[in-house]
Amino acid sequence: MPKSPTKTRPKTVTALMRSALALFVEHGFHATSISDICGHAGLTRGAFYSNYRTKEQLFLALYDVEADRVLADIEQAVDTVTPGDDPVRHIIDRVGAHRRENHRWFLVSMEFTLHAARTPDLAAELAPHEDRLTTGLAALLERSLPGLSRDRAEDVARLLTALHEGTTAQELIHGTAATAFRDRLLSDIVDALVADNPR
Repeated sequence: MPKSPTKTRPKTVTALMRSALALFVEHGFHATSISDICGHAGLTRGAFYSNYRTKEQLFLALYDVEADRVLADIEQAVDTVTPGDDPVRHIIDRVGAHRRENHRWFLVSMEFTLHAARTPDLAAELAPHEDRLTTGLAALLERSLPGLSRDRAEDVARLLTALHEGTTAQELIHGTAATAFRDRLLSDIVDALVADNPR
């Protein structure tokens, strides 16, 4: 007896997302077609359109998966901070341990961000996904830095995200010198903002 669409859908979605991510990393978002994604996944275009309207919608689903991965990683870092640790440094080191994954995703996400920046309707779709990541990061910062106000936690989260993206681009071009600069800068910036935190 054939499986119902409800039972096969999670496997189809997973296959499409894995295929899309691999191709986006290798060839870029624009250079990858829906047909490419389906072919790489061993699925039909019908399977794609039964789950996603557009390639952009598939990317946004990938964005949420990646955001959840990053937040889970940071949460684990927060939960393993011990007395005497610098929580910000601990988090930065934890994220840095996944540098290769972060670089792969950065290349994909930055291309899509530029695409969205040129397309107002798409920018409006992307914004709440980015806000979800910012809100999650702010909540984790509040947990790891007692006394940090909610508003300041969101400010720090947005600034950390912007600095991380900009310095990751430098790291891809300039290598380890940019890595050391980024890690030092992120920690120093957070320390300054926390010290100036309006409670």
